[in-house]
Amino acid sequence: MPPRPSRAAPKERRPPPPLDAAALDRLALRYVERFATTRGKLTDYLRRKIRERGWDGGAADPAALAEKMAELGYIDDLAFGEARATAMARRGLGRRRVSVAFRQAGIGEDDAATLAAGIEDRSVQAALTFARKKRIGPFALTTPDKALREKQIGMMIRGGHDFTLSRRIATMAPGEATDDLSDN
Repeated sequence: MPPRPSRAAPKERRPPPPLDAAALDRLALRYVERFATTRGKLTDYLRRKIRERGWDGGAADPAALAEKMAELGYIDDLAFGEARATAMARRGLGRRRVSVAFRQAGIGEDDAATLAAGIEDRSVQAALTFARKKRIGPFALTTPDKALREKQIGMMIRGGHDFTLSRRIATMAPGEATDDLSDN
């Protein structure tokens, strides 16, 4: 077998040049074309890029650039929040988990308050979805003992659901109808 050719030492990479206003605009546009995002997430991304690559020019204002992208219609915090809340409700996550996701995504308090009514409307259905996936309450195969029921209530609370609703669902008998839960 012939000897294996030696590999040359890897070339040193040159660090990317510092950002300027035009490069920051291109980065922002590329980010919003690839990802559904919010003003807060875009601002954080641009600040991180400035920190990593440096800045060449006058004062950088990532928040103003994010606002400009929102004015152009590339970013819509309400639409992003509605999509995120709907997806989380389909996964069975509750109101508190959704509000934490809103804060992490940088959705403002005004937009979060606007979306709160829709989240509240889906809370019972999301709790039932969570219970069905975890086989809690009416979706269980057998009646749990007290210790297991408390663990199930804890799981639902960590899933973002209200304690009262969690307890109501967890104490239901296997196979019991869930129609009366909507009058919470």
